Amino acid sequence: MDGASLTPEQEKLNALKQVLPEVFAEGKVDWEKLKATFGEDINFSNERYVLNWAGKSEAFKVLQAPTTKTLVPAKDESVNFDETEHIFIEGENLEVLKVLQKSYFGKVKMIYIDPPYNTGNDSFIYPDKFSETKEEYEKRVGDKDEDGYMTKDGIFKKNSKENGQYHSNWLNMMMPRLYLAKNLLKQDGVIFVSIDDNEVHNLRLLMNEIFGEENFVSSLVWDGGRKNDSKKISVGHEYILIYTKSAEVDSEDETIWRERKDGIDKIYKVYDKLIEKYGEDFEEVNKELQSWFNSLKETDSAKKHKHYRYADNQGVYFASDLSGPDDGRKNRPRYEVIHPITKKPVTIPSRGWRWEETRMKREIELNRVHFGKDENTVPNGKVYLKENELQAFSSVFYKDRRAASGLLKTLMGEKVFDFPKDFNVIKSLINLVVRDNDIILDFFGGSGSTAEALLEYSFDQKFQCNYIVVQLPESIEEDSRAFKAGYKTIADIAKERIRRASKKIERELKYQIDDLTAIIKKLESELPTEETKAEIESLKTKIEELNNQDLGFKVLKLSDSNFKQWQQITGKDKQALEEQMKLFVDPVAKNATTENMVYELLLKSGKDLNSTIEAKDGFYAINETELILILEKANQEIIDLVIASKPQKVIALDKLFKGNDQLKTNASLQMKDAGIEFKTI
Repeated sequence: MDGASLTPEQEKLNALKQVLPEVFAEGKVDWEKLKATFGEDINFSNERYVLNWAGKSEAFKVLQAPTTKTLVPAKDESVNFDETEHIFIEGENLEVLKVLQKSYFGKVKMIYIDPPYNTGNDSFIYPDKFSETKEEYEKRVGDKDEDGYMTKDGIFKKNSKENGQYHSNWLNMMMPRLYLAKNLLKQDGVIFVSIDDNEVHNLRLLMNEIFGEENFVSSLVWDGGRKNDSKKISVGHEYILIYTKSAEVDSEDETIWRERKDGIDKIYKVYDKLIEKYGEDFEEVNKELQSWFNSLKETDSAKKHKHYRYADNQGVYFASDLSGPDDGRKNRPRYEVIHPITKKPVTIPSRGWRWEETRMKREIELNRVHFGKDENTVPNGKVYLKENELQAFSSVFYKDRRAASGLLKTLMGEKVFDFPKDFNVIKSLINLVVRDNDIILDFFGGSGSTAEALLEYSFDQKFQCNYIVVQLPESIEEDSRAFKAGYKTIADIAKERIRRASKKIERELKYQIDDLTAIIKKLESELPTEETKAEIESLKTKIEELNNQDLGFKVLKLSDSNFKQWQQITGKDKQALEEQMKLFVDPVAKNATTENMVYELLLKSGKDLNSTIEAKDGFYAINETELILILEKANQEIIDLVIASKPQKVIALDKLFKGNDQLKTNASLQMKDAGIEFKTI
């Protein structure tokens, strides 16, 4: 409400909208549609199947504009900075995605994002002033307060539904980010995007355009529970759109796109107890196993597998029909099968056997055929649970949305974030596609749910997977609980959440290590055998794997370049031209530090943020010999040491050769002779 009265024009538009809603687009009359509605002979301009909106072409310009920004380390806010490979980046995600393009192009296995849903109450960055220059845009997205935190004014704008470009603004925000994100995916990479009814239709079309309709995998429906405050329908669901980078690339890993069935570990525990109790008396084992299944509540996850009600020395199984399928085929195999107890031929199924006789004999020898009490019962095949633990993920699933808030509140000690994403749901998605040494990216990091999900997944699977989480340091309202608890930005909340989630896993690891250590001590106190020695070594390996769990994270922050940028001088501003000429003398920015320059040059040379950085006498070695940086001093001794290390590329500050052109010339010639790429800046 703006308090202004309706104009005659607005009253007429409202009346027209009641009668002809189809001629409106984002609150404005589409004159071509209006004419077509009244049957006029009209050719729609540029008629084709395409998603178009106001500002699309300008959004492409935003996408294509290069950035001079960099990332600088914040070691005091990090945990185990030098050893960890997890990364948390503070900064505006469009700029961050541009910064990561060279270093992480084609390296990310999975992207999960939970962007603004465009409910009409969202505040987010969108280029609402397309006439602005790149410098004006950078200034707008770089507004900071006196403490260095991003301010809400000038960077966030509420995208109200009354806005004349309500959908267009959201698409202008999403489009460049999704294009840049696609570049970072591996060829077998996958992106998951959470969304609700407000923009799911536009997002689907936008992602068809960016990723290709042929790479659409599915639209998951997440039922989060009933909302009884709804006036008409309780809309308790949202969506997760899934696209692959390339549907033509298939993984050889059969576990990809599969999840482990719920409740099966409970069945295995019961089986182990029954074997311990009855040994190989499988008649008694089967009786108790079936009785146990019958005792379960219908809501118990193990109940779904009640058909696995038999057991033998190979595990739990269900009896599978061995008669030939009803496919109209005649002359199915009909041969004698001898009952192992009665030694008489069993009843042959009316449709004959499913298998040929040689296959049947082999399966019987392997004890994979289930016989009845006597020959009058048709035998069945054995389908073991351990061989069928995986299933396809359902496109519709239920998970109470309130659970995530409760879990986060418990972890943080109080409620500091509204509507966090459920990390258990994200963990389920990660499980579908992420494997050892993969990278997952979330550039709408929020409270850090994706980071916690990956930490939990890595802990469960004993994998070493890495996350890159990007979150804008968006200011928190001063009257909020989070602010009163000491958090100034959403990024602060996310970092603290990751620290606490890591501590929780660290405690669980300690319990496991203590238990394994106790077992080792017990085994070592007994008379040694080859079997116990092997078990001890196996347990020690497990302890080593647990100790290697990566529970730290690097914090890096989006920042201006450490090097002064050349600007196009308009007019005849003599002073400005003189300032520009100084760049040829010393291009290093006033507040630049050596460490920050190392990270900027590393990124802009295409090296990732987990590259090894070794400070040597007079230079820095990146990934041993991949790149060497000379940033503090230059003399012949340093040049000789650099050449002796046989690097692929060397970058040096030009100002280090000031007054010594001969040294620079010699260095260039010597490196050329040694086959080393040499550049100065």
